[in-house]
Amino acid sequence: MERDRTPGKKLLLAGLVAAVLIVPLLMVYGLVYDRESQSRQAQSQITQGWGGPQTLTGPVLVIPYSAEIVETETETEDGVSTQRRREVRRELFVSPLRQRIETQLDPDRKAYAIYQSVVFSGQIEGTASFELTDELVSLDIARDALLLDQAELRFGISDPRGLTDSAQVQIGGQSAELRPGNGPLATGGSGFSAPVGEWSAEQPLSVSWSYGLRGSHSIAMIPRGGETQWRVTSPWPHPSFTGAFLPDEREITDAGFSATYAGITNLALGQQLLSRTDQPGNAPMPTEREYREARVADQAITIGLVDPVDLYSQVDRAVKYGFLFIGFTFAALLMFDIVGGARVAAAEYLLTGAGLVLFFVMLLAFAEVVGFGPAYLLAAAAIIGLLTAYNAAVLGSWRRAGFIGAMLAALYGVLYVLLNEETYSLVIGSLLLFGALAGIMYATRRVDWSAVGRDENGTNEFA
Repeated sequence: MERDRTPGKKLLLAGLVAAVLIVPLLMVYGLVYDRESQSRQAQSQITQGWGGPQTLTGPVLVIPYSAEIVETETETEDGVSTQRRREVRRELFVSPLRQRIETQLDPDRKAYAIYQSVVFSGQIEGTASFELTDELVSLDIARDALLLDQAELRFGISDPRGLTDSAQVQIGGQSAELRPGNGPLATGGSGFSAPVGEWSAEQPLSVSWSYGLRGSHSIAMIPRGGETQWRVTSPWPHPSFTGAFLPDEREITDAGFSATYAGITNLALGQQLLSRTDQPGNAPMPTEREYREARVADQAITIGLVDPVDLYSQVDRAVKYGFLFIGFTFAALLMFDIVGGARVAAAEYLLTGAGLVLFFVMLLAFAEVVGFGPAYLLAAAAIIGLLTAYNAAVLGSWRRAGFIGAMLAALYGVLYVLLNEETYSLVIGSLLLFGALAGIMYATRRVDWSAVGRDENGTNEFA
């Protein structure tokens, strides 16, 4: 019989029911992951025709040149070695001596069913100056071997689907013809190029360009050259700054942000202005994959348009606090059972726990439709009302049920604070657990865990 159980057995029973609830909590956790995967697929469909995260680089000046190589052959019959000379065509990669880039991002949200993705339309404008420095001598390339009439400028864009029809490049004040593809290695060869035309290399080559670009989530730039300055402005109020360099100046307000990366030099980048390979530094030519995964990742500057309400990460964090709710609620029911003599059965623990788990399912379902904040309020109100009414029958008193309801309301309030306060969430959570443990210790200080659930005088403290 329920009334014959000792407090120790009741504690064990509550613990077993709580352990059983691990299974539905894990299922909810898996459900959050599944819905998040569906959201990412939906966002991919949104950006498929718009443009993904964009990475920019360039321009880089590419000058073909003729090089003579010597090949040694040994005749097998007479053992005589002979040498042959032949000319091959190679490329010299010239980074800008200085470049200034201005970027304006106009963000927007695109929807697919109930899912949304942050996209942007951008306008990129810049100027650059190129010179043939004394590094040409160190590379052992003769100036007269350069095929200057075949030189071209290459601009890198990781996802050229986002290019609009407003692209234009001016070389020495003259408009240049643009060609698709043939971008720098840093962007996997994607982008566009423009022939330089007539240039004697006696004077610096001045270049200006502008183009419209669409993308999503983030924009990155790979600096290259003697000195790079990049300024980005946008009305988006929630940027993130990551990558190899942080902005020297930045301003973030509710009306948007501006960020300026000033004075990124080739010394900081470890680059030569002139190189035989389309890569920074003097390392051997890597494969395309090695370059993109290693060197490019190290030098890219990234600005993300962060969605401040990532509902899946918030629901995921909320589910991790599921046992906090179950533990506190079961502890309260156990105190009413042991000290107050309310006699709570295993099925009643289980049904109460099921209601607590259902909160997270409702939170996820509502959040996808109305947003996290309203969904949290609706789900919490529904579960508090349900469990308060149910426990009024279980505990035989609306007063006791009101205590359960007030405790749940406080827990949901604290959880909301924890979900929005990352810095001190661990401190708040540990203090909350300390207070709960202290309260349970105080309430059960006179309980004989091997006897019936009443104090020494035979009275019910919580009656």
